[in-house]
Amino acid sequence: MNEQRILYLSQREVAETGLTMADVIEAVEQAFREKGEGRVEMPPKPGVHSRPNAFIHAMPAYIEATGAVGIKWVAGYPENSRRGLPYISGLIILNDPDTGLPLAVMDCLWITAMRTGAATAVAARCLARRDSESLAVLGAGVQGFSNLEALKVLFPIRRVAAYDVDAGQLERYERRVRERWPEIEVVKAAEPRRAVEGADMVVTAGPIVRPPHATIRAGWLSEGAFASLVDFDSYWSGEALKEFDKFITDDVPQLEHYRSLGYFQAIPPVYAELAELVTGRKPGRETASERTAACNLGLAIDDMATAPLVFRRAVEKGLGTWLPL
Repeated sequence: MNEQRILYLSQREVAETGLTMADVIEAVEQAFREKGEGRVEMPPKPGVHSRPNAFIHAMPAYIEATGAVGIKWVAGYPENSRRGLPYISGLIILNDPDTGLPLAVMDCLWITAMRTGAATAVAARCLARRDSESLAVLGAGVQGFSNLEALKVLFPIRRVAAYDVDAGQLERYERRVRERWPEIEVVKAAEPRRAVEGADMVVTAGPIVRPPHATIRAGWLSEGAFASLVDFDSYWSGEALKEFDKFITDDVPQLEHYRSLGYFQAIPPVYAELAELVTGRKPGRETASERTAACNLGLAIDDMATAPLVFRRAVEKGLGTWLPL
């Protein structure tokens, strides 16, 4: 019998594979195209909740076209910042599609950040104005950075107005953006409204909370703007949500599940799933004045689109530790 092994990849080793955001956007867009064609298997993600506003979710998926199959076990704990720990943590298990045997176990933090930003970019490609140059980021953490990174691949971002309740976090975000993209003007907003008003695109990436704190009010979002609600509806008041002409999500059944738990009580009718826009079944932005929004909940196919690329790069570069099963 052949010896069975798995490859373990740490958070550092996953990042060291050198996968680019452009690579991840392409892979995630392909996954949504496959979803739109009905060629993925992705059951609703079950979860357990040991603390208020915290979660641990199991996220399995299979993408037929690429043979990617596996599961992510991911946790989100808002109070971790007080302990000096990341909000998001977890592992991805990648399996062989022919035998079901596990191929790799890898940290999920880098992949989660990248694929979430990539999903925003895929939605923005369909829903944002092509000439969008200014971005508001509310929540200057990991997702605030990765969403900027993804949007900058597709749009000529020249200005970022960022806000965070943690002044130290905002300082770190400003420094990190300036170091990565010296050409971008970074503005530290004293309050959320100053960040949102006048922005071509808005990303809200704070902790997911229920009920929403509903900071963003009606009248703040500019005509023709696009918003990505990475934190569900946490940042948005019902009045502000009603201003969207098109409101899409990545998976309606999952959104309805969350609605049954008390989230999304004031959202407008869902116009489409992201996969319907990617496959052209429904049009995205149709006029320059439309206010559009994507509320991507985070799907297992995003992770299964990305994890195999990480695995292959790691094997090519000799990264990670092989362990016997």
